[in-house]
Amino acid sequence: MKLQQDIEIYIESHIDAQDALLHELERETWLTTMNPRMLSGHIQGNILAMMSKMIAPTRILELGAFTGYSAICLAKGLKTNGKLVTIEANDELESLALKYFKKAGLENTIEMITGPALEIIPGLETGFDLVYIDADKREYSRYYAAVFEKVVPCGWIIADNILWDGKIAADAKKVDAQTRGILEFNDLVASDNRVEKVILPIRDGISVIRKKPTDS
Repeated sequence: MKLQQDIEIYIESHIDAQDALLHELERETWLTTMNPRMLSGHIQGNILAMMSKMIAPTRILELGAFTGYSAICLAKGLKTNGKLVTIEANDELESLALKYFKKAGLENTIEMITGPALEIIPGLETGFDLVYIDADKREYSRYYAAVFEKVVPCGWIIADNILWDGKIAADAKKVDAQTRGILEFNDLVASDNRVEKVILPIRDGISVIRKKPTDS
């Protein structure tokens, strides 16, 4: 544990510094929410921002806004006049996220929708270049199925918590519903020949999935 903490400190000292606004949001999240560990944080936030800049999306869909940290990071890669739609099941978090979207000057760029993602997704327009999944782990496979046709050919799906604190390697008899959801999702993606995929062992594991061109 000490080694892991030392490594994270080292990484943080060798990457771009955390924005003052994101630092403020992280601090307020830890002071005011029940599960602040759900926040992406400095290292993962920088990774998400970098991935988004590489992809340069026009439209992003995020499942699981929490307090808005990851949405702000992902929005850094949007093309001019791009749009990010973020869905959060817990409406009690809406005011905090919206507060920081406004502080970041993104109130017209990020649209936040509260409610069950699986009910909201079917009503969204297609054409997302990037989808980021970080919501109820039990529903990951259903999220994947729901968003797949909303993603453009050669578009990207990024899923967080894919290694689930190492529980994916636990005894099958001891697997809880959340872990089972991650295992089912990982197996689903691994067997899907419509996509290219890789798992990055960063923090709790990130799955990076590229939808193949329609003619492949």
